[in-house]
Amino acid sequence: MFARSTTFHGMPGNIDAGIRFIKDEAGPMLEQIEGCRGLSMLVDRDTGQCIATSSWDDEAAMRASDAQLRPLRDRGRDILGGSMQVDEWEIAVMHRTHHGECCRVSWLQGDIDAMTETVRLGILPMIEQTDGFCSASLLVNRSTGLGCATTAWESREAMEASRASADDMRARTASDAGGEVVEVREYELAYAHLHVPEMA
Repeated sequence: MFARSTTFHGMPGNIDAGIRFIKDEAGPMLEQIEGCRGLSMLVDRDTGQCIATSSWDDEAAMRASDAQLRPLRDRGRDILGGSMQVDEWEIAVMHRTHHGECCRVSWLQGDIDAMTETVRLGILPMIEQTDGFCSASLLVNRSTGLGCATTAWESREAMEASRASADDMRARTASDAGGEVVEVREYELAYAHLHVPEMA
């Protein structure tokens, strides 16, 4: 399974228009493309940053969709009023009980295989016992050594309450991978229509 994320550095006042675009145009269009497993959108209303992530059966399906989706990404950028960055990933871990209302995203640099093993065997069993936990995933880019770990939570209160334990787990993952934590951000989960199978 693979994923393509488009990070929009938009204007805070355009967030709601961007969400409508994802719900009314981008989501329905993606559902018609062979090999697509759905779309999610994370938003930060304070900064205007949004991350739209599409999931795919395999790398070939993801690559085949690129030309078709480029005008859609450009339209999203125009609606949100900023710049955008596109990244492609392999889905290494996916475990979901249900969709939540907010997410914490951590970017880590290091050995991808070690990172994946720590998340799968060490972090998941602990974090799924945390109150308010909904899902966890790890996307990886083997060519850059970058991992993107996302946890979803039932409420912002639950996500905030988990921060201290999440800091410990993130530090352990980075250490086991011989790398470092690059960035951590928290978002509202504005849209989630995903059909990625369990990969834990």
